[in-house]
Amino acid sequence: MTEAPVHRNGHTPTATAAGILATVTTGIPAATPPRGTPPPSNGTTTLVRMADVEPEQIQWLWPGYLAAGKLHVIDGDPNLGKSTMMSDLAARVTTGADWPDGQPGCAPAGVVMMSAEDGLHDTIRPRLDAAGADTTHVFALTGISEHDPTCGEHWERLPSLPRDSSRIRAAVEETNAALVVVDPFMAYLGADINPYRDTEIRRALAPLTRMAEQLRVAVVLVRHWNKSGGHHAIYRGGGSIGIIGAARLGFAVARDPSEQTRSVLAPTKVNIASTPPSLAFRLVDVPEHGCARVEWDSEPIPYTAAELLAAADELPDSRRDHTDTEVWLRNFLRDHGGVAPLAEVRKAARAEGIADRTLRRARLQAGIASIRAGFPATASWALNDANAHDTNVQDVDSRGTT
Repeated sequence: MTEAPVHRNGHTPTATAAGILATVTTGIPAATPPRGTPPPSNGTTTLVRMADVEPEQIQWLWPGYLAAGKLHVIDGDPNLGKSTMMSDLAARVTTGADWPDGQPGCAPAGVVMMSAEDGLHDTIRPRLDAAGADTTHVFALTGISEHDPTCGEHWERLPSLPRDSSRIRAAVEETNAALVVVDPFMAYLGADINPYRDTEIRRALAPLTRMAEQLRVAVVLVRHWNKSGGHHAIYRGGGSIGIIGAARLGFAVARDPSEQTRSVLAPTKVNIASTPPSLAFRLVDVPEHGCARVEWDSEPIPYTAAELLAAADELPDSRRDHTDTEVWLRNFLRDHGGVAPLAEVRKAARAEGIADRTLRRARLQAGIASIRAGFPATASWALNDANAHDTNVQDVDSRGTT
C-alpha cells in the first residue's frame, strides 16, 4: 500500500499539487486565439540552462579591433582609404605581422575577399602586394556560376545574401580563412531584401553571423555613409540600423580635421570589450605597384567618431571663422600658462561672440587637448606642450570627449 506524502510539519496533505492543478484546469476550454494569429509552430523549443554552458574567452585576431567569430562594420565616405586599409589588415592576417598599434599579430591564416567595386588585376592584387601580403592565402569570391538548362545559357552573378550563405561558408572552410571582407556590403544583399527594413536585414545577416561564430572567423562589412547628416556615427551607415545592431564591433573611417591628408579609424560600437583608441593612417604612393598602401601613425589619436563627423559636416565657407577662432584659442591658452578650465574658455569665447560649436571645432582643428587638471580635477583645455609644465595635470583624456 502506498503511503500518503507528509509535509515537513508532519501534516498529511489532502491533495498533491499536481492533483490541484488537474482539478483547476479540467473542463476549462482552450482560449480562442485572436483573429489573424498564425498557427502554432510544429518545431521544438530549445531551452539552455546556463549552468550547462561552458564559459569561453573572446578570441581576437587584433585585440580590441578584430574578434574571431564576430560581425564587424566599417563605415565611411568614399575616397578615404577604407578598402586599402582592409587590404593592409588582410595582409597582416596572411603573414602574422604585427598590428598597426604594435600588438603582436595573429597566427597566419587565410582571407576571403568579396569586392564588388575593385578589379582583381589592377587594384586588389597590387594593393595586397604593396601591403606585403602572402597572396597564396588570399582568395577572392567573385561570383556564382548559373546555368539555364532550357536554353543552355551560362552566366555569373555576384554572391547574394542570404541566398548564397552556404557557398560563402564553404569558401571559408576550404581556405581556412580567419577573415572575410564584404566590400561594399549593400552590393551583396539579395534583390528580395529591403536594406532599410530591420527584420529583412537581420534575416539576411543571420546565417553570416552564425557562420562567423561556428567557424571562428571575423567578418567585416564595409559601408558608405548615408546623406542624412548628424553626428551620431552609429546611425550614419547606409541601410537599416539592424546592420550595426547585428555587429559586435563598429568603426568609422573619416578625414582628420587637423590634417586633411590623414584618415582616422575611430570606434563607433564595441559590445564585447573596452573601447579601443582611434588610430590614424595615410595613403602612401607605391609606384612599383601602381597603387597606394597604408602607413599607420605609431600613436593613437584623440578623436571620437562624433567629433570627426562634426568636422566633416562643416560648411567650407565657415572654415575662415574657425581659423580665426583657432588663433584666438591658442593665444588665450598661452596667456593662461597653456591650460585653462573649460568653463573659463567658454565664458571668454562667448564674450568675443564665438559660438560653442565654432569653439569645439576650432579645438579639434588646432589639436588642443581635453584634460582633467587641478585639484579637485576639472575639465580643462590645454596646448599640446602644456602638460610638461603643469604638475597639476592628473588625467589626460586621450579620447578628447569634451
